[in-house]
Amino acid sequence: MSEFNVVDLFCGAGGFAKGFYDEGFNIVLAIDNFKPASETYKANFPDTIVLTEDIREVSCELVRKILGKIHIHAIIGSPPCEPFTAANPRRKEKPLDRLYVDPMGRLTLEFIRFVRCFKPEVFVMENVPQILDNGLKQALYREFRAAGYSKVFFNILRAEDYGTPSHRVRVFISNIPIKPKRLRRKIIVEEALKNLPEPGSQNIPNHDPVPLSPRKLRRISKVKWGQALIRYEGFKGKLLPNLIRLHPKKLAPTVLGSSRFIHPYEDRFLTVREQARLMGYPDNFIFLGGRDSQFNQVGESVPVPLSKTIASTVMKYLMER
Repeated sequence: MSEFNVVDLFCGAGGFAKGFYDEGFNIVLAIDNFKPASETYKANFPDTIVLTEDIREVSCELVRKILGKIHIHAIIGSPPCEPFTAANPRRKEKPLDRLYVDPMGRLTLEFIRFVRCFKPEVFVMENVPQILDNGLKQALYREFRAAGYSKVFFNILRAEDYGTPSHRVRVFISNIPIKPKRLRRKIIVEEALKNLPEPGSQNIPNHDPVPLSPRKLRRISKVKWGQALIRYEGFKGKLLPNLIRLHPKKLAPTVLGSSRFIHPYEDRFLTVREQARLMGYPDNFIFLGGRDSQFNQVGESVPVPLSKTIASTVMKYLMER
């Protein structure tokens, strides 16, 4: 491993960290308040100190005490996106209230608090692009400036441009420009799911079949490629699709914590392992907790190929310094 140390805030299952780990970073500390996610993280990063805590209760002094003389070179993290995304029917009407009034939105300020405390050479914060809406971008710029960073970049990246088999647009807010070269080809669903045994195989973790009632099985059998079995209500009543049958020759839609997909050729839902492949996780990355929790951990993470691309940019910057 390199001499560069990373702290991972709102770490979830570890998709963001996995890319940094694969690029040679030391993941020294991670924080998340969701126990199944932190247990998953610890299982995959056994050398990392993982705190299962509300970040609002974690002081800078405590982290300094835990890490001792270890220098933090980079802070990464994914504060909750629910206050900002249009998929949330209860998000606040006024954009600035999503950051300063919504208790979940205010967690973004906790990320900035850690950046202010430790002054890492690099920070990278991931969220949905709607976190930049109607004055929010300017507010975030002011907050990071107040934390000691005169340059703030709002890097909007598409995961599918960097080897992820599903569509995903996210903003990565950082103090360095992140503009990696896009790959020439996209990975489609059929390619992502190939060479997996039938669900239930003991050799592949998280590859158990999802139980289906006879009624739901009949309904699923009628759903064609690209069609959705149901639609749910988003912000201002906008209807959003779920239980989509994947098209084998296309990218998968955005994988969310709430999303489930129908297999392109078989009348069944994808397994957690298949869903994880749509986010670029290797098969030896295990997920702990109940099945729904595992699906949520997959959908709420940064895709591994994208995180690895970002980590490569950060590594290059630190090496040049």
